[in-house]
Amino acid sequence: MSFSIRKSLSFSSKMKPEQERTTNCGQVGPHLLTRRSVLARAACGFGSVALSAMLAKELRATEGNIDRPLQLPHLVPKVSRIIFLYMDGGVSQVDSFDPKPRLDRDNGKPFAMKKEPTQFNNAGNTLASPWKFRKYGESGTEVSDLFPMMAEHVDDFAVIRSMTSDFSEHTNANFFLHTGSGLQGRPSMGAWVGYGLGSENQDLPGFVVLNGGLTPPGGLDNFNSGFLPAAYQASVFQRNRQLVANIKSPERSDRARKRKLLKQMDAIAIENMGRLDPLESAIANYELAARMQVAVPELADLSGETEATREAYGLNSQFEPTKIYGRQCLLARRLCERGVRFIELTCPSVNGDRWDQHSNLKKGHANNARAVDQPIAALLGDLKQRGLMDETLVVWSGEFGRTPFAQGSNGRDHNPFGFSMWMAGGGIKGGTVFGETDEFGYKAIRDRVEIHDLHATMLHLLGIEHTRLTYRWSGRDMRLTDVHGRVMEEILK
Repeated sequence: MSFSIRKSLSFSSKMKPEQERTTNCGQVGPHLLTRRSVLARAACGFGSVALSAMLAKELRATEGNIDRPLQLPHLVPKVSRIIFLYMDGGVSQVDSFDPKPRLDRDNGKPFAMKKEPTQFNNAGNTLASPWKFRKYGESGTEVSDLFPMMAEHVDDFAVIRSMTSDFSEHTNANFFLHTGSGLQGRPSMGAWVGYGLGSENQDLPGFVVLNGGLTPPGGLDNFNSGFLPAAYQASVFQRNRQLVANIKSPERSDRARKRKLLKQMDAIAIENMGRLDPLESAIANYELAARMQVAVPELADLSGETEATREAYGLNSQFEPTKIYGRQCLLARRLCERGVRFIELTCPSVNGDRWDQHSNLKKGHANNARAVDQPIAALLGDLKQRGLMDETLVVWSGEFGRTPFAQGSNGRDHNPFGFSMWMAGGGIKGGTVFGETDEFGYKAIRDRVEIHDLHATMLHLLGIEHTRLTYRWSGRDMRLTDVHGRVMEEILK
């Protein structure tokens, strides 16, 4: 009888005695031969040794396993990795990257446009920005005094002033930003990237979240793998110097023997049951955890960084949130150097609210900007100095923006109808301003951009055609951009 290594073979109950096996219950049942077991039993197992090594290095995809799809990348990639600087709570576009002189003229007057229903009440009058805008760089792009250090890099930015979201509430808007769906349970964009491209470093996760202290509304499901294999979910690194709990391997003489036994038991389970995603993912995660016991402590050790580097990132700042975020940005650069595909940074607490200033706009936004401005500027400069910028995409965005009219007297409400973000790095046309909001900065009126367009562009720069990165689930081919999304060619080189 010939064997096929393309599919697992199961023999019928009419087998010959030598083709039958005895179960643990003393019964006779069919014997399942997988591809691995066929090769393991052929030529004294040498075939399985060679095949295992090939599979581990090449990440070839086969039906039902955790590996990436075949024939990727679809396009010539412009970048190898993404750093996503997530601004939790929603930065006000009219106080950061979208100057509106009309707000100065109408400050304190009743708002001249129809106000859309929002999550909260107490909508007030037109509110001018407390910050002045200045032109920076050769491009002359206007940035407010909130971000004086980031503004020095504006010639590397493509500022998008016409972003929109479908949701005005934090949790759903966060799910939408991270997964392309406002519903809980879909795969995060970092998980899709890992599924599509695999990992460049077998000792570190392909998708890392550097937690500055604030978990976004919606929780860890923003970083989950959803219906994709569990091996692609994010590994959340904490802000303490160990990064991962219990990462240090205890000094025990029996650990090597236990690990060997566990590996043997895994192999037996796979041979008997075939390739099952939950089992394969669990094995992959345990094996990665073991390798991380060496890689993560080395990553977290910043003793080799120069004092000038530490000073640039704000690690010596008197403002503790700047120190926290500076360390996250420095770790992001180190993760880039080690080939991690997708790195997300969350914000630190500033002893007040995140960027969600429904009141006390000036103090709240100023403190949040103080925490991130210097570290982000240092990260951008460091990436350029080390030659990493051309192969890295940096994305800066919150889940939505804020209203140009006041909430109460000195706050701003949520605004999903038009807000600002920026992208920088490989493949991005620096010094670009794309899209436009109305004269109040309330709604996008030209070159409206959706979250799906952002995701499509991010994937495009990684060499992935977003309509072809799919996973069969619940009877249909699912994708990050669903049935939407267009690549923003206008901001690309």
